[in-house]
Amino acid sequence: MSGDEVVRRLDPLYPPIKTPLSHKDVFQLLIATVLSAQTTDVSVNRVTPILFSKYPRAASMAVAPVRSLEKIVKSTGFYHVKARRIKQISKKILDKFQGKVPDTMEELLQLPGVGRKTANIVLSAGFDKIDGIAVDTHVFRLSHRIGLSEEKTPDKVEQDLMKITSKNEWSRLTVVLILHGRTICFARNPACEKCALSSNCLYYATTIAKPKSSA
Repeated sequence: MSGDEVVRRLDPLYPPIKTPLSHKDVFQLLIATVLSAQTTDVSVNRVTPILFSKYPRAASMAVAPVRSLEKIVKSTGFYHVKARRIKQISKKILDKFQGKVPDTMEELLQLPGVGRKTANIVLSAGFDKIDGIAVDTHVFRLSHRIGLSEEKTPDKVEQDLMKITSKNEWSRLTVVLILHGRTICFARNPACEKCALSSNCLYYATTIAKPKSSA
């Protein structure tokens, strides 16, 4: 199954959003995306209103006390690392990019701890630039489960998805796979009976349908 087919089937089921992360500008989108590592977007959206009310721009976050940042982002997990990271990113944006979030993949990857997943989200949702496919934990899991990729790293899974998906659908593929992973294709006990992809899903064919047919 191609990425285009995945989008065709899932697109009507989910809202036409660019990212589930709440934000008011590109800087806030970048910070929210960094905080979303190893946690849910729901958890991030609970803390970012407080965080951005105190430190809405790179200039204010760059000078924020680390302990203050840690206290605010604690519920997102790994808060010691995340607090230092968002402060480092803010300083880098001030020092090297005149206080503005860069709008190229090459420059975004120069920010502390920013990888292709975060950069792709910022470029797509923040600048309407499509340079790749953001592979988070949901996209990675579903790509393997459906049978879109067998690669072992997010970067290589991204390359596989880019090959089987039209470029104009790259951004939408990320969003629908994330939302589908949250609502149907859970890490444990996926709701295959409700899934719009089950007829062409590798997991369904080998784990659900096959045992029933051989019983």
